[in-house]
Amino acid sequence: MFDFLFGLFSNDVGIDLGTASVLVYVKGQGIVLREPSVVAVERETKNVVAIGVEAKRMLGKTPANIIAVRPLRNGVIADFEITEKMIRYFIKRVHNRKSLLHPRVVIGIPSGITEVERRAVRESATQAGAREVYLIEEPLAAAIGAGMPIQEPQGNMIVDIGGGTTEVAVLSLGGMVISKSLGIAGDEMDEAIVQHFRKKYNLVIGENTSEDVKIRIGSVYPLEEELSVEVKGRNQVTGLPMTVRIGSEEVRQALSDPMRAIIEIIKSTLEETPAELSADLVDRGIILAGGGALLRGMCDLISHETNLPVKIADDPLTCVGRGAGRYLEELDNLQRSKKSFL
Repeated sequence: MFDFLFGLFSNDVGIDLGTASVLVYVKGQGIVLREPSVVAVERETKNVVAIGVEAKRMLGKTPANIIAVRPLRNGVIADFEITEKMIRYFIKRVHNRKSLLHPRVVIGIPSGITEVERRAVRESATQAGAREVYLIEEPLAAAIGAGMPIQEPQGNMIVDIGGGTTEVAVLSLGGMVISKSLGIAGDEMDEAIVQHFRKKYNLVIGENTSEDVKIRIGSVYPLEEELSVEVKGRNQVTGLPMTVRIGSEEVRQALSDPMRAIIEIIKSTLEETPAELSADLVDRGIILAGGGALLRGMCDLISHETNLPVKIADDPLTCVGRGAGRYLEELDNLQRSKKSFL
């Protein structure tokens, strides 16, 4: 009865605590918030100036007394204090102000993080005001959010290419049979583009510009019609503003190293998959989630390298958030069934 009343009076939330962005799922409402995981703080006092979209606009443009930082790196907490403030801010934004109860929170985490890192995530959410904190591994959350039939006794494969990590897992009977986590994903792709401009054109560009190039013309497989875009930055030799035009073929070449690493971890996971589940994947194929799934040619490249059908999940950017939320909504059923069993 008390659990039921708690559910009525608190807005429980599921959080995809990503390196690039934070998504918040509110029980009964779905995804209600999607913001960049960037925080702007005063350099001396560490007082928060801005969080989310406003803070991301400040990347590379702040005065000397303000720094815009990403408190999460490769899917784990790099700055505990700032992460706590960020989680508190997002919970406060979505939580029912009339509620007297703190929310329960389910947070998606990379499958490869250590117990110390798990504890840091749990403590940061508790300090931010969560009543109870549950952790769910991102590949499992992504598969649930993608609507994959993971409860069946058949193999299902998910590849979640996020901002800081690439998560690969084969699932069956409601659990992960094998999972791997790689600290190379969207952020590494952005950095690869930055380095390409620096080496080839002596052009220094910022993080936001690099991401914009990736979104506008980025590809990992030859296109029927190649694209191009003008890119503005600073010439590192003269120090003056400079503009160059770059094509999608060049971006594809710049992304070859991070993509090679992602392909290798997918192949490695397939090599370790039990034979019966591998047979299922011939028909079921691979489902892609995360922002990296939207990169042009991603399905074609992975299918070419694995000889398996590859599909993008519906709304791949929100799969982990939706999966965390659905897990949250099942908690009450699980707890009630346990009590009835006892």
